[in-house]
Amino acid sequence: MQHPLVRLLLPIVIGAGLGAALGYFGQCTSGTCPLTSTWWRGALYGGTMGLLIALTSRTA
Repeated sequence: MQHPLVRLLLPIVIGAGLGAALGYFGQCTSGTCPLTSTWWRGALYGGTMGLLIALTSRTA
């Protein structure tokens, strides 16, 4: 049985990692693309999406 904090933080960390990778390896150099302009912005979006997925997929 997993700790509830791990069940919440793991999707956030995975989402932030994927978002950061998308932002870092993305091809938008003009800075106008919201997801791929910087790695940290992609990490914020990815972490937020991971949090939303974790909160909506909880089982009682």
